[in-house]
Amino acid sequence: MQIIENKALLFKTRSPDKYSVIPRSKVVSEDNGVFEVAVYWGLDEVRVLRNLGVKNPPSPITAKYNWPGRHKPFAHQIDTASFLTMNRRAFVFNDPGTGKTFSALWAADYLMKLKQVRRCLVLCPLSIMHDAWISSISKSIIHRTVVAAHHTQASRRIEMVQGDYEFVVVNYDGLNLIADEVANDGRFDLVIVDEANAYKNPTTKRWKSLNRILKPDTMIWMMTGTPASQSPVDAYGLAKLVNPSGVPKFLTAWQDKVMHKVSKFKWIPKPSAQQDVYNSLQPAIRYTKEECTDLPPVLTETRDVPLTAQQVKYYRMLKDRMLVQTAGETITAVNAAAGVSKLLQISAGAAYTDEKEVVEFDCAPRLNVLLEVLEETSRKVIIFAPFRHSIDTIHVHLQKHNIASEVIHGDISVNKRTDIFKRFQTTDAPRVLVIQPQAASHGVTLTAADTVVFYGPVMSVETYLQCIARADRIGQTSTNVTVIHLQGSEIEKRMFNRLEKRVEGHDLLLSLYREELSS
Repeated sequence: MQIIENKALLFKTRSPDKYSVIPRSKVVSEDNGVFEVAVYWGLDEVRVLRNLGVKNPPSPITAKYNWPGRHKPFAHQIDTASFLTMNRRAFVFNDPGTGKTFSALWAADYLMKLKQVRRCLVLCPLSIMHDAWISSISKSIIHRTVVAAHHTQASRRIEMVQGDYEFVVVNYDGLNLIADEVANDGRFDLVIVDEANAYKNPTTKRWKSLNRILKPDTMIWMMTGTPASQSPVDAYGLAKLVNPSGVPKFLTAWQDKVMHKVSKFKWIPKPSAQQDVYNSLQPAIRYTKEECTDLPPVLTETRDVPLTAQQVKYYRMLKDRMLVQTAGETITAVNAAAGVSKLLQISAGAAYTDEKEVVEFDCAPRLNVLLEVLEETSRKVIIFAPFRHSIDTIHVHLQKHNIASEVIHGDISVNKRTDIFKRFQTTDAPRVLVIQPQAASHGVTLTAADTVVFYGPVMSVETYLQCIARADRIGQTSTNVTVIHLQGSEIEKRMFNRLEKRVEGHDLLLSLYREELSS
């Protein structure tokens, strides 16, 4: 197949008549029963060609789109965007960190240019609404209007939906509050679902809300790096939204198809389950990190984690006390470091009193976001948590959710650490290591992981870089490492910003301390 002057597709066939259904097509030559057919290179024409059995006709987005934004697309992003323009309902199973967000935004923007999409609804976790979606739009399709429909007042959310914003970003459970308004609006031609595993269960309220807003002609693209990672049954809810003809009408029938009941409470996958899941989750595209050789070696993401009301209360109380203590006094590096540390402790979920007692705070949002991160990758993960109590809290939470994990901190003996590191590198379990940064920031190779999570910021750039280097080193089989920051308070945001920019120096804590008190 040839592309002629970016205007037409030219290909050979022995059956030219079947292509006459395309108005903008014609036979241009014939030689011994082989015909050359020229078809206008438009998106609708390409879709018809594909439906007529032509293999892999290229989407015109590859040559007729200017790919706006600060960054030029990687080859796999162009391929992913091209795939999405060709499929009204589809899955994107690219690995985390491969740029799925930009691919979807470019594809949506192209369809808007063609007047095939008027408005786009984006559904995603609350933690990435701003950093992953609002921020990405500002870095790519900046000419489009966008709003995050998240507000304490329901009336304000409704106003956002009823406005003229081209992109409306909503968290999963926020859709429950505005589903009727979205359905009644009638202009949302496209729905993009990020971290789509949240919709694996069709009995949940969030799944029913999404299903309610989908009309027969609504486009939907669902994105996740780990489809049906825990059980073949999990594919049902996703397939029911995108490819309903690929699964039975009822969940129980799907379970019987892919699982074998071995006892009253135990089911195991059937030998054919993997192929059944593959067939149901179509059409789909997948790029692994290993295939994306043009990606940078380290990718950084931010997850915003709201503080609970209890944390906010004590965070403000501590700031007030710090203001009183420093009034008229010289701020030293010692009291600045102590103040910053206390604020970070509250943000992470526990603070230490002067008597070394632990005061615990509700940190459920942070733990839930941590689970979101773990669900989005099938590889191993390292979690760096600066405070000892946080390490214990995380470990208990992971055990509660049947995630095999081990902890490393100052009280773990050298022999036991060596054994844990070896098992992490060479066996399936543990899948997650929860580490105190000082206990493993130098010399240890943990390349079995391709994701590094900072449960909170560390206190120095050197420690930060050394933590990342546990995975980003010789022996890493993935082409890149994804680094994820969990941040909720302003002090955490400022510290992560400085760590990313490699800001170091003796006055770092002093400046952070002063900024926090003046905010």
